Amino acid sequence: MDVLVPLLQLLVLLLTLPLHLMALLGCWQPLCKTYFPYLMAVLTSKSNRKMEGKKRELFSQIKGLTGASGKVDLLELGCGTGANFQFYPPGCRVTCLDPNPHFEKFLTKSMAENRHLQYERFVVAPGEDMRQLADGSMDVVVCTLVLCSVQSPRKVLQEVKRVLRPGGVLFFWEHVTEPHGSWAFMWQQVLEPTWKHIGDGCCLTRETWKDLENAQFSEVQMERQPPPFKWLPVGPHIMGKAVKLFPSPKALICSFPSLQLEQVTHQPTYLPLRGT
Repeated sequence: MDVLVPLLQLLVLLLTLPLHLMALLGCWQPLCKTYFPYLMAVLTSKSNRKMEGKKRELFSQIKGLTGASGKVDLLELGCGTGANFQFYPPGCRVTCLDPNPHFEKFLTKSMAENRHLQYERFVVAPGEDMRQLADGSMDVVVCTLVLCSVQSPRKVLQEVKRVLRPGGVLFFWEHVTEPHGSWAFMWQQVLEPTWKHIGDGCCLTRETWKDLENAQFSEVQMERQPPPFKWLPVGPHIMGKAVKLFPSPKALICSFPSLQLEQVTHQPTYLPLRGT
């Protein structure tokens, strides 16, 4: 099976040679940035219909995460078209971040359709460099189908931890690699070099659950879900949440005097993927 991968990759490359030449000459990326929001608007609409129940289940947990202001300060990382807005509880103060400025007009439309939310601003920046956002300024970060396409998942998760307040929560929904050794994984390897160009940097074979487990959150919960579209090469999805550690038991008790020392734990908790 491994012998077939480079041969089939070469065949796909030859069939899509104009695309690769445009990428080599620097012509493809600007074009991709322009058309990609239109493609995502179609796909996320269809995906939301298929995954509505699971998304509502995941994002319903946001409601109880209010900060000192009495509202939930929420950052959507890689916000895209704003397809998740409909699932957020009323009163969230939403900051949107995406490296692609062409998503803004789609965001404006989504904002108009979801008046139950309060919109703060749209930040054009990569997830690896969120310097425009202050340390500990967010109660919640939402990241859906983003870690597949960033340059460094490790750096993005470091930035997520920086902008989250102690006890803040990252909610994630990501597609991951198929099981190694399977035919589906072989086809992901074959298609990935071309898919990265089509999908604005999307990688098909990332083991994103490892990045989440290695990011030193105090608690990580996740479960595996089947992909919503069988005809796409994206693999199974993982959904769940990761909680930012409080800096120390003493700091936590100073912030919340009613807590007793024995209630405070710093041991990470990892719940295995379900549905495997």
